[in-house]
Amino acid sequence: MRIDRRIVFAGLRHAVFGGRLTQGQVEGIEAVLTRFCARGWADPRWLAYMLATAHHETAGTMQAVRETLAATDEEAVARLERAWRGGKLPTVKTPYWRRDAEGRSYYGRGLVQITHRENYAKMSRVTGLDLVAEPDLALRLDVSATILVVGMTEGLFSGARLSDFFSGTTADWTGARKIVNGTDRAKKIAVTARSFDAAIRAGLVV
Repeated sequence: MRIDRRIVFAGLRHAVFGGRLTQGQVEGIEAVLTRFCARGWADPRWLAYMLATAHHETAGTMQAVRETLAATDEEAVARLERAWRGGKLPTVKTPYWRRDAEGRSYYGRGLVQITHRENYAKMSRVTGLDLVAEPDLALRLDVSATILVVGMTEGLFSGARLSDFFSGTTADWTGARKIVNGTDRAKKIAVTARSFDAAIRAGLVV
């Protein structure tokens, strides 16, 4: 099975991106498609949900971003600290963005936001790169696409994986948010994922 990317992008342009795709959005989608296909074709609903997750986590940019969409490391750390001190991060018990002795910060980065040093260590094993020593490597699009695809397929974020929600006739578009982040914005992401799914299915070539 392969995918006609021209058909997929034509469908996504209108169904998800309001009639226009930026170069960055195209490159982000391409990166995920390439990594997904390289692993060998699985359920196309997996691909749809991964892309919808990236769409949500990156505020629609489909680029590997810093948490809070900050332009710099310093800005991301400062924004998170202000939010936490202002009581806007009530579920955060440990301020994971604070710098370690070497000045590194493990706030969220990527197409799907990985946080905390231990998760950077886990994704170092996935990517073959030392993300603990250089956390900004998670902002590389190819690296971030690998983290997204492998992490959601193998259940490396929460223990839940794509096959738990999409298998055979089972399709739990809302519950699949548990793969990354509980029920946060689950219904909204489910709607987006169905739009991605329709465009992908239109472009499938047997």
